[in-house]
Amino acid sequence: MDVAVGIVGQRGNERAQGLAASLAETLERRGRDGGETAVVVDEATGETVDVPARPVDEMDDRDLVVSIGGDGTLLFVAREVGPTPILGVNLGEVGFLNAVAPEDAVDVVTELVADYRETGAFEGRELARLEATGEDADWTLEPALNEIVVHGPRRGPGGGGTVEIRVDGGRYAASHADGVLVATPTGSTAYNLSEGGPLVHPTADALIVTQMAAADSMPPLVVDPNTDLSITISETDTAYAISDGRNRRRLEPPATVTVSVADEPIRLVGPRGDFVSSLEKLD
Repeated sequence: MDVAVGIVGQRGNERAQGLAASLAETLERRGRDGGETAVVVDEATGETVDVPARPVDEMDDRDLVVSIGGDGTLLFVAREVGPTPILGVNLGEVGFLNAVAPEDAVDVVTELVADYRETGAFEGRELARLEATGEDADWTLEPALNEIVVHGPRRGPGGGGTVEIRVDGGRYAASHADGVLVATPTGSTAYNLSEGGPLVHPTADALIVTQMAAADSMPPLVVDPNTDLSITISETDTAYAISDGRNRRRLEPPATVTVSVADEPIRLVGPRGDFVSSLEKLD
């Protein structure tokens, strides 16, 4: 069986580029007996290694995409390739999403590809993503693996607005605040944690709602993923809805944003990291 693999290296990281080259060479060599392994790398990595390159957003037709870098690199890959299976190789500090150590990467990836030749599938787990949608459904941000944030024109004194949170139609909180954050369990260790939200185990089926510097705050709230969540921001000239800190939509308050689970999760394959041990690396 032929297998198509994409490899994305952290931009500007020589270690990632070297590992990408080793992976490509090994996969192509070991795949000759059982079928062809067609390997491509991202365009930036392709400038430094002798492997065919293509844009990351054109790797969604691959059987597997390998992300080499930190969690930020994997978040980028997930945005671009959607439900295509992803394996994360950790070159970062914590690596909640990237479970494979660099020294194990070649063996892990080649074993995964060999198993795929036999079974036609990768074993893995699905991670939910979130969508932010405008009040009249006239816009939707790209799905977020970590969090959706709704906040005023800026953080800090004089920068927030009145933010109301409704849960299944009932008002949970209404206060002047910098904003509000809705996170997945995957994102609970990121922006959510820095705002005082709880850590949630990545296998939990839940969402976390956390106010940001609210004048009259309520505790962070953990809800079922199917809960109807809406956030209304008012009494400010402008506001923003932001997906994973990257994709943003400017709002004209008063504005209401609905946050829900996206139709397509992402798929992580390969070994799982030790969540509890990884927490020791947090600052």
